[in-house]
Amino acid sequence: MNDFTPPSLLAALRARRPLVQNITNTVVTNFTANVLLAVGASPAMVDAREEVEAFVRISNALVVNIGTLNAMTVDSMMAATRAARAAGVPWVLDPVGAGATPWRTGVAVDLLGHAPAVVRANPGEVLALTGGRDPTQSGVDSGAGSDAALGPVRMLVGSWKTTVAVTGATDRIVTAGREDSVEGGHPMIQQVTGTGCATTALVGAFLAVAPAHEAAVAALTVMKRATERAAAIATGPGSLGMTLLDALSRLEPEDLE
Repeated sequence: MNDFTPPSLLAALRARRPLVQNITNTVVTNFTANVLLAVGASPAMVDAREEVEAFVRISNALVVNIGTLNAMTVDSMMAATRAARAAGVPWVLDPVGAGATPWRTGVAVDLLGHAPAVVRANPGEVLALTGGRDPTQSGVDSGAGSDAALGPVRMLVGSWKTTVAVTGATDRIVTAGREDSVEGGHPMIQQVTGTGCATTALVGAFLAVAPAHEAAVAALTVMKRATERAAAIATGPGSLGMTLLDALSRLEPEDLE
């Protein structure tokens, strides 16, 4: 019987060192790549339309993040996710800012049609994907709590047959017939740009070694535990970003027990 607990999956990820292709937003490219390296994965930030399909076929997982959209990147995302679905490569969608504009929301919904294994989102984005509206949303940020989005999360899971990981003070991971939560972390993480996007990339890395639900639980557990360690020694948001990378690289499977 396979052991899909977070400690075993962290060990498996480091043993495999999966190649994770990222079509992500320009704000977080460097930080996302460093987070993947720190945890033990091999990042590739490949988004050119001319090669995304070929690169998907040699990758172990794909991450699609719609943070900084334009016509070229949307074309690349659509092509890459179609290729991933055809090749059986698991992929994770981060619908950054869904609900902010009709076009952005439409792109996110179109990508849902390409069967992501996991959707990693904040509560406002989940509400937007299910036809609702987050009154606390400001641009790409949401002030709603993950508990407030549980109903829409279940609706999203049922409609699209996917796993949804909605993050907040308490992270919720929902698949049809199964729900888990991950506690912990530190509120200062909200002041570091790209940590949510990097969490999505971690989900992608774990998708290379585990089914969707277990991959999401492992990724969110790793980020929460590493954040706690980093926040214990950081003096502010600037140092937290750096110490988070160190904490991820030093995290051991037994730290996730």
